Amino acid sequence: MPPVFAHGRLRLYLLKLLDEAPRHGYEVIRLLEERFQGLYAPSAGTVYPRLAKLEAEGLVTHATEGGRKVYSITDAGRAELADRSGELADLELEIRDSVSELAAEIRSDVRGAAGDLRREMREAASASATQVGDESWKAAKEELRKARQEWKEQARRAKDESRRAREEAQAARRQAKEAQDRAREEVQRIAGQLQEQLAKSGGVLGSLAGAWLGGTTPPSAAGAGAGAGAGVRDDAGAAGPQAAGAAADWAEDLEPSGDPARDLDRLLDRFRDEVRDAARDHGVTADRLAEARRHLAAAAARLGTTFGPGA
Repeated sequence: MPPVFAHGRLRLYLLKLLDEAPRHGYEVIRLLEERFQGLYAPSAGTVYPRLAKLEAEGLVTHATEGGRKVYSITDAGRAELADRSGELADLELEIRDSVSELAAEIRSDVRGAAGDLRREMREAASASATQVGDESWKAAKEELRKARQEWKEQARRAKDESRRAREEAQAARRQAKEAQDRAREEVQRIAGQLQEQLAKSGGVLGSLAGAWLGGTTPPSAAGAGAGAGAGVRDDAGAAGPQAAGAAADWAEDLEPSGDPARDLDRLLDRFRDEVRDAARDHGVTADRLAEARRHLAAAAARLGTTFGPGA
């Protein structure tokens, strides 16, 4: 029988279960058994070492409740889960396919066992036909009838489970495709909005984030009137080498996924979160809002030229 989880996939699914709610180890084992409709249940020797490894990597933590360890996912674990969301969708499909394969193997085993039982009953009946009377023969026939009925019922249940697994796998594939289509449309919408901004030269997104979040003084109204591009470059320059270095290193922890459109989405999410955090920590005034609007307008214009037809 092929393994239910490919290499590294059980680790990802454990993070998913802990993201749903904090759980102790026995509850994780029981949930895995339920997800596989009782056809597969990992051992404690499989689950607990992986939970301990996840905790050592800082992806989960635990608290002791009633003498048992209750595991919870950390922010780092949620970040890894978010980065591997596409892989998680594929894993859900693989689990449904695994349920279908396990059900098929059980049906095959049941058919083989039923065939062996019928053959043994015939051989026993033939060997004892001269030694037993009609009552013994009738009892043997009744046992065979019960065994045949039980096999039919098991085969019917296995067929129903296989059909449900196929339907769930098809639904999951449709949902994954719809999610991909929505993500692609959202990226195209954002790129279209950037292209529609007035074309004024401006600093790159990382320079804006590094200068504003670092607390440097925004360009004056007179400087902004002389040109958005000059204002942003002057602001970045005023921050000094430290801000320039921060801009160069900004978001370097986001590893490329191989899909530029998805990577752009992740950069925009990071920028939005950092700006919101800074606003929450330091407060928003009318003057700061006006300066933020000028920065964002300059960044949108600059990116509009980056994604424009002549780029």
